[in-house]
Amino acid sequence: MVGGAVAVVAGGMAWGGLNLYHGLTGGNAHTTDEGLVGQAAPRSTAPAHPGPLSAAEVRDTARRFLAAWASGEDPRELARLTDSAAEAAPYFTDFRDSAHVTKAVITPGTPAGATVPYTVRATVSYGGATKPWTYHAQLTVVRERATGRAVVDWSPTVVHPDLTATTTLVTDRAAAPPVEAVDRDGGVLDAAHYPSLGPVLDELRRRYGAQAGGKPDITLRAQERDDSADAGQGATPKILLTLAKGRAGRVPTTIDARVQAAAEAAVKRYTNASVVAVRPSTGAVLAVANHRGDGFDAALQGAQAPGSTMKIVTSALLLEKGLAAPDRPMECPPTATYYGRTFHNEDNFSLKPGSAMRDAFAQSCNTAFIKLIDDTKDDAGLGEEAREVFGIGNNDWKTGVVSFDGKVPAETGGEAAAQYIGQGTVQMNALDMVSVTATVKAGAFHQPVLVPQSFDHRELAIARRALAPSVAQAITGMMRTTALSGTAAHAMAGLGGDKGAKTGSAEVDGQAVSNSWFTAFQNDCAATAVVDAGGHGADAAGPLVASVLAAD
Repeated sequence: MVGGAVAVVAGGMAWGGLNLYHGLTGGNAHTTDEGLVGQAAPRSTAPAHPGPLSAAEVRDTARRFLAAWASGEDPRELARLTDSAAEAAPYFTDFRDSAHVTKAVITPGTPAGATVPYTVRATVSYGGATKPWTYHAQLTVVRERATGRAVVDWSPTVVHPDLTATTTLVTDRAAAPPVEAVDRDGGVLDAAHYPSLGPVLDELRRRYGAQAGGKPDITLRAQERDDSADAGQGATPKILLTLAKGRAGRVPTTIDARVQAAAEAAVKRYTNASVVAVRPSTGAVLAVANHRGDGFDAALQGAQAPGSTMKIVTSALLLEKGLAAPDRPMECPPTATYYGRTFHNEDNFSLKPGSAMRDAFAQSCNTAFIKLIDDTKDDAGLGEEAREVFGIGNNDWKTGVVSFDGKVPAETGGEAAAQYIGQGTVQMNALDMVSVTATVKAGAFHQPVLVPQSFDHRELAIARRALAPSVAQAITGMMRTTALSGTAAHAMAGLGGDKGAKTGSAEVDGQAVSNSWFTAFQNDCAATAVVDAGGHGADAAGPLVASVLAAD
């Protein structure tokens, strides 16, 4: 590096005009172009003219541009050889100053019309580490409309094929050191064995890398520019070169490797499926798995209507208000109307007169629950129940990674009635609903945690009030009935021990097939799954949950 410019030397150590001219023309570089060694190629003095580009114009323009780039010409001057100098200049500045390229050998390939491929063999140095970096790119020569000049058609891919209008090249120590995440027994968790944990492991690195005692890698990356609208939004940079490996810090998790493996296998049966398992007595997250094409962590961050699994919260509200009891009759007609909005049961089924709440819960009767909303005297009571007893919707969970803790907005009229059966504006994911199930099973809310609180001593969310023991017992009793003789019986048939479940199907955005929801417990393990467009809760999500529970 001389004066901040990329050095061009003879003798094959770095590329200058010699190799470029020879590569494009096949001529004798030693006799024809020696004046280009160590300096940029001279600008063409040929007059600009309209019309198609000639082969000579393509050759000379590409030669002039690549020679200027390799010689370390001022980025502003180099950018003027393109058709968008203002946009191009910062990229060439970053190539030198942010990417810390100290030498570059640029070798052109055979032109194809107006397109010229080339290979960049560079040396990158930072923090005492130096490493070679080779990549292939191409440029296209165009005629500038305003001047008639032959110039390089500007695109960030001219500098590197992975660059975009919002990204640039940066070499430095990574923002976060690598981490070695371990399961509850100390076994290493990695994305190769547990693909669903990829987003979780990335988040653990960002959040705990430094705290865990790690040392960051030195890497060359394509990442969002500081002035990009996406800067700071968590977009993952693409690592192009690792100059020096860091040291991984150790981060403990509550994951149970056996349960996680079962969850990974289970979600692969379906497209867009998610599952979370927790320990009700502690809130420890035992497994998180997703199978999605977009890589989104829907299990922890998703937000969609949970269908009839929400009737667990609705039952808690009705029981606490004394409006229902497991053995008390609960009318279940085919349809029910509240403030002009009519709701129906699946296939318009009804239960015989005198059927109890336990039957309505086990058979997932929508109308039985909606008919009692008027008696609560508070359309917004469901959201209050969710926040105060189940910790849902307070935005204060600290699981150790990014997560969404549900939302039950205050509504009135027909929209409030829709919430009673998990439709409308209720927003949940598998983590939220498994926490609801865990709360009634344990008799108390334990905020889900994926990283033990003892590791970073963060303050966990607590419930504003406890669920009455009689109410918790009543709901778990109805869930047991559902698992033994209700809508969840077939899915839960292979499980023993103390077991209970609730099925759900949610119609979202008019989709032809509803989303399949299923939440259940077996002894001290609870799991919830959602399968987009999976149909009935017991059909897709049910077997998925059962296989995860069986692994505990």
